[in-house]
Amino acid sequence: MKLRVVAALALRDGALLAQQRPLHKAQGGLWELPGGKVEAGESDEAALARECREELGVRVRVGARLWETRHLYPDREVHLVVYRVEIEAGEPRAHDAERIAWIPLDRLADYPFCPADLPFLERLAAGGF
Repeated sequence: MKLRVVAALALRDGALLAQQRPLHKAQGGLWELPGGKVEAGESDEAALARECREELGVRVRVGARLWETRHLYPDREVHLVVYRVEIEAGEPRAHDAERIAWIPLDRLADYPFCPADLPFLERLAAGGF
């Protein structure tokens, strides 16, 4: 199964917004950037705005595309595209996650992230964006 997934890079005071995947889902308990699957006929930007509204209860402005990669999991291939976002309205809350956190960039290695996110996060922590 191939999935196109969009993810949000939201930063605040040197910290990254991340969410912990629900325990009952694939990669359960791991952390990830907020976002989700692009539905048929949906643009990346529209999908990311929708996912942030549904998962976090916030309205975002989707900015530049920062990163794109493919990752093979045992049961699926994920085409991951990361965009910078600015939160325009609302305060993020965990609607479809175990929890959310603002993680300081120098502490990203302390959190177990989904494998597809790791190359992006390593570059981000090194000041790459």
